[in-house]
Amino acid sequence: MEGDKKNMASPLLEPVPSKRASKLQTLGNIIVTVVGTGVLGLPFAFRIAGWVAGSLGVAVVGLSTYYCMLLLVNCRDKLASEEPLGESNTYGDLGYRSFGTLGRFVTEVIIVVAQCAGSIAYFVFIGQNLHSVFESQNLSMASYIFMLVPVEIGLSWIGSLSALAPFSIFADVCNVLAMGIVVKEDVQRTFGEGFSFGERTAITSNIGGLPFAAGMAVFCFEGFGMTLALENSMQDRRKFPILLAQTFGGITLVYILFGFCGYMAFGEETRDIVTLNLPRNWSSLSVQVGLCVGLAFTLPIMLHPINEIVEGKLKIILRNNNDSTGPGKICICISRAIVVVGLAVIASFVPEFGVFASFVGSTLCAMLSFVLPATFHLKLLGSSLPFWRKALDFIVLFSGLFFAIYGTYNTIVGV
Repeated sequence: MEGDKKNMASPLLEPVPSKRASKLQTLGNIIVTVVGTGVLGLPFAFRIAGWVAGSLGVAVVGLSTYYCMLLLVNCRDKLASEEPLGESNTYGDLGYRSFGTLGRFVTEVIIVVAQCAGSIAYFVFIGQNLHSVFESQNLSMASYIFMLVPVEIGLSWIGSLSALAPFSIFADVCNVLAMGIVVKEDVQRTFGEGFSFGERTAITSNIGGLPFAAGMAVFCFEGFGMTLALENSMQDRRKFPILLAQTFGGITLVYILFGFCGYMAFGEETRDIVTLNLPRNWSSLSVQVGLCVGLAFTLPIMLHPINEIVEGKLKIILRNNNDSTGPGKICICISRAIVVVGLAVIASFVPEFGVFASFVGSTLCAMLSFVLPATFHLKLLGSSLPFWRKALDFIVLFSGLFFAIYGTYNTIVGV
């Protein structure tokens, strides 16, 4: 969610002030928001589930996520029609309008914990890749994670996030380059000697592997909490569902092809981050280092909503609403440093990126992407929905809950 990397931040490709985003800008925002590092774990998910089950799983997750994003838009439109002056521009607003203060509290707690989990995933991803690139140094993954701490503390003290936004795009570019290298490896291995398509599993015999792989697939569709911001920023909001469908269709297809190609290339040797399977040549190592640099500068964007909430609570406790004073600045710097250190310590205990990504996808992402949208939709529009829409919402709701419980169990117990 990342994984959920930009849940509460502004769209990165900002429109001209006082104007809404064009169709092209909205397309870019959707891609930058949805596509993250989780995609590099898809070949591992295909290895666990099998290439047929993996392909179907990604397709179902993509379609379900798209449907639930539209549910949020429908809820906001319903509330806007009833109270034109009422503001419901965030996920937390919908929680409040559906279930009052408790609804807002639960929704925002899940989002903040998801942000923390996404930040931890970034630490683990960077640590594993640096450990692979500099394996001759005989340092542990945790050592590389803690080496990042001073850098991330310094970056978290930067006042404007706009200066860091290009690095998020840079990280996505490195993602694309890594995917290209994996596809190249697939082509070379497929047409090389010793490759046998029959050796690749179509559907795993280990049933427990299916929810594990599905959790990783859900983790790949990041930025669900940005749905309302994306729709609200578009110039012609009536075209948003069509644009979202086209974009999600393209992203889902790319995900399926990449997961398939990665698994075909490396088979049962596929690692939880597929870049760890790449040959140790200059192009592969450059992409890995580029990914780490891009993500290191992107991490403060993920930490921003966490810092905002922590600092808001500090203002209440200290009864100080002025951030520009000396004590105010010192408190902010200390709180941000504590957040970075705390998340790094947790990340140092995570065994592997794939296990953690599946756990986050099975719990937090499933709640954000499926359970809450279906619940809000039934609460706000249930009385006016036809039977088939109610049935579909209940299917999404209970499937999401079952998936969260069963997927979490399988992740903890082990595949």
